[in-house]
Amino acid sequence: MSSSTPSTPYIANKPKDIPTAEALRARIPGWGVDLDPKDRPSFPREVFDTAGTGAHWDYPEEQQGGERRERSIEHGQLTPVFGTSVPLKGVSGSIRRYAYRYSEGRAAHWLLLLLGDRVDAWGAHLASFATLRPDNPITETGILSEGRRHGLASRFGTGRADVNHTWIDPIVVGGPWVVATAGAALAARAIARRARR
Repeated sequence: MSSSTPSTPYIANKPKDIPTAEALRARIPGWGVDLDPKDRPSFPREVFDTAGTGAHWDYPEEQQGGERRERSIEHGQLTPVFGTSVPLKGVSGSIRRYAYRYSEGRAAHWLLLLLGDRVDAWGAHLASFATLRPDNPITETGILSEGRRHGLASRFGTGRADVNHTWIDPIVVGGPWVVATAGAALAARAIARRARR
């Protein structure tokens, strides 16, 4: 994982052998629109000041265990520090890992990550039925609060941007539960027919 020349984004004091602002502006239309520090709220964080930040390293010590971590193909190496609280697992983990074969600029990357998330969510829903407190789609989706908390009144006439997808929300949230319930009913009926024979 370690290399003698770490990737530039993770070095505290970056090298200065970069093209001048004028050369970049001549080559790339629109380059440099945010050069003035007052146009960038993040500017104070970009200043290399070890005394002010308390940083005691030039390059952060690399965290161990990154061999199987997913890494965007746009980056030459895994970030020195990465999260480990939710490791990839099962089918959803395989889908998410496969997503990193595609560039972050491609829809396939993000659609596979979304699919992995949905597979993980449904795996959790199914696992909940093996517990004493299974998921309850009526109370946990917030559908009851629509009538009790002025759901429709809060959406219309207020200029909210999320009303554009209001029509599809019941399909996305409730649709899978309806399909799963219908599938379970059909399976139960088929089992009952076989038992009668």
